[in-house]
Amino acid sequence: MSKTELTIPDLALVVLVGASGSGKSTFAANNFKPTEVVSSDDCRGIVADDPTDQLATEDAFAVLHFIAARRLARGNLTVIDATNVRREDRLPLVKLAREADCLPVAIVLNISDKVCAARNKDRPDRQFPQHVVRRHAQLVRRSLRSLKKEGFRRVLVLDDPDQVQEARIIREPLWNDRRHEVGPFDLIGDIHGCFDELKALLEELGYELDRTETDDVPAWNVQPPEGRKVIFLGDLVDRGPKTPEVLRLVMDMVQAGQAFCVAGNHEVKLLRKLRGRDVKVTHGLAESVEQLENESPAFVERATEFIDGLVSHYVLDGGDLVAAHAGLKQSMHGRASGRVREFALYGDTTGETDDYGLPVRYPWAEEYRGQSLVVYGHTPVAEPEWLNRTVNIDTGCVFGGCLTALRYPERDIVSVPADRTWYEPAKPFIPDDQRAPALDVQQQHDELLDLGDLSGKRFVRTGLHRTVTVPEENNAAALEIMSRFGANPKWLIYLPPTMSPCETSQAPGFLERPEEAFQFYRSRGVGRVVCEEKHMGSRAVLVICRDDDVARSRFGIIDTGPGVCTTRTGRSFFRDRDLERALLLRVRKALETAGTWEQLETDWICLDAELMPWSAKAKDLVRSQYAAVGAAANASLPEARRVAEAAKTRGVDVDGLADQLSRREEVAAQYVQAYRRYCWPVSGLEDLKLAPFHILASEKRVHTDRDHCWHMETLAAICAVDPDLLLATPFREVDLVDEGSQAQATAWWEEFTGRGGEGMVVKPIDFIARGKRGLLQPALKVRGKEYLRIIYGPEYTEPANLERLRSRGLSKKRSLALREFALGIEAMDRFVRREPLTRVHECVLGVLALESEPVDPRL
Repeated sequence: MSKTELTIPDLALVVLVGASGSGKSTFAANNFKPTEVVSSDDCRGIVADDPTDQLATEDAFAVLHFIAARRLARGNLTVIDATNVRREDRLPLVKLAREADCLPVAIVLNISDKVCAARNKDRPDRQFPQHVVRRHAQLVRRSLRSLKKEGFRRVLVLDDPDQVQEARIIREPLWNDRRHEVGPFDLIGDIHGCFDELKALLEELGYELDRTETDDVPAWNVQPPEGRKVIFLGDLVDRGPKTPEVLRLVMDMVQAGQAFCVAGNHEVKLLRKLRGRDVKVTHGLAESVEQLENESPAFVERATEFIDGLVSHYVLDGGDLVAAHAGLKQSMHGRASGRVREFALYGDTTGETDDYGLPVRYPWAEEYRGQSLVVYGHTPVAEPEWLNRTVNIDTGCVFGGCLTALRYPERDIVSVPADRTWYEPAKPFIPDDQRAPALDVQQQHDELLDLGDLSGKRFVRTGLHRTVTVPEENNAAALEIMSRFGANPKWLIYLPPTMSPCETSQAPGFLERPEEAFQFYRSRGVGRVVCEEKHMGSRAVLVICRDDDVARSRFGIIDTGPGVCTTRTGRSFFRDRDLERALLLRVRKALETAGTWEQLETDWICLDAELMPWSAKAKDLVRSQYAAVGAAANASLPEARRVAEAAKTRGVDVDGLADQLSRREEVAAQYVQAYRRYCWPVSGLEDLKLAPFHILASEKRVHTDRDHCWHMETLAAICAVDPDLLLATPFREVDLVDEGSQAQATAWWEEFTGRGGEGMVVKPIDFIARGKRGLLQPALKVRGKEYLRIIYGPEYTEPANLERLRSRGLSKKRSLALREFALGIEAMDRFVRREPLTRVHECVLGVLALESEPVDPRL
């Protein structure tokens, strides 16, 4: 006998129905993963330590139902291995599937009671009386007539043991599952018969349209650009002037594989009318009916079949994109049920009507927290509304607004204006109180952040470094710090990562040298690196807007200045707001003069920089930690040396103590000089120096795709505009297969660290570099000998001390650097993608939280 193929949906609750001994468990083991099967016997074992204990059945099924519900909620196919021969046992399972918006499937093993009894006879744990097995078999046969009425969407029957043995499960994706389609896409909002605007929009998007006729049957030939596809979000029909032509174009594109289309509520109503149902001819349906009367019966029949085949929504691009007419809650993505279809068609209505007689809709998007971008229409808005990874692109073309498309994954908005107002809306298209909103919808929503969106243990998915785990206690500390001391949270789109030093050098007298950094990257396949002088200041992140309107429209900030300058922990860098404003205005003017706004096609920019002097931010640290040590040494060591010298002149054997103290005096003087180089009084802007070294992000772009030479050269051009404030960072490119190139870079490092420079930062030429084991360290710092004296103490270069310090471990520091780097880039990616502030802050807070991990602070 040939193998029997049983087709089931990818996501379903599969209920095995069969008498004891029919082979359900063997069938399940042969066709499903062990984790997919939930067995009543196993659940009895869990609750009673005995899989055959019938007294534990009630508790066992409570566990079974709980496990099944949690699996279905997570979108995992689930198989119920129990007899399930009674209707009252099956109905709770059908209910489970419906609550999870999944399809219930019954696989019936209709095996004779004699075969079942014979099998049970050889199993010590299945010594049932004959009448029990006979009763099971009778119930199975009777159930065949009622399973579909009970709610099972698919019933598959195996009638003999050979079929059970040969059967193989074929899983098919649901109709809405297009995760393998990765785009790029152009999603188009509600058209409502506005064909001319649709044609103009497609041409604006780069599609070439050609109308032909064959045997008096018109058709559209479309040439998409760059392999793109269109996704129509429903409501193709009604109200507008050319519904049939819109249908013809959409149907031809879908048939040619150039487009997808989901159902809209207007298509559903038109379908009922075309099939002779009694529907109210309102809300523009009359126009569609009248226009279709002028079309051939063949066209009307084709349109009817097309509309009937439209699905409620599509899940695309690996699950990152969801297209639905009226939107869709996260729990419904990729599901199939009447409830899902109703939501996708009409949204979440309260059952009430407003003053215009229109349904009041529950603002589901305000509570949306899903990973997928949901693109929808249905409710006309003046301009596309982004909210919590959702976007409404129905901009009311038929009401005189625009026809809008969203380009994905670029997230660009493309619109064409309506030729005229084709249909007067029941209520004003743009209410008076929305004509000049102070903030957009997302910014209004972000005025109050929900603690629940950010608290607790976090698992942050990043594009660079897998999922980063942020412990609950670290996250709580970060929330406390940010809420009490942080700058305005709407500015906080990035925190910089920590940086690891290079491997410890074995060269005499040195703890760090460039050779180790070069070897680290060379051994991991990096051919070129950039060496940048490391300025001894304080890390500063600057967000600068071109004008106040940009601060309002992009960041939701009103009347607080041109931007912000924050520390690496998200606090305002300056207590003096006037000084901060003066700094930001100077940098903004430099950007304007250098043409950076036009070059980057942006109205805002985020810079990573070093602000000097070190004492501008670290004055208290210098005074309490470093100056105190230096002052104590300068006060005590000379006097101790004089005492030792006096003792020596009196003939006391002090065994070279005076010479030792003299050397310590010299070292102490070097220590004081080391930190004093980076300190000077600051009375105003003229005493500051800002050295930017990364252009992190601007509108629509995070600049990690540019190599470090581009960053350095672009910033040097900006710094040249205002050299009194802005300091271009010296750098050089190094070839890691050229020993001469490396020697020159090393000599350069030795020269400027010998003059008191802090050191240099070695980076792969590419902003993001990967090796065989994944993401590489984005940078390694190589600090100079005298700077390390500040970090490790005045006498760290003593041979015994240096030998001890060479045992330092770097693994924790490097792990931390990678995780923080990934979180920082992810935060900016999310902001540029216009994701909600809580999603951005999940990453920003993650960086701050990880900073509390126990790592040697001297590294």
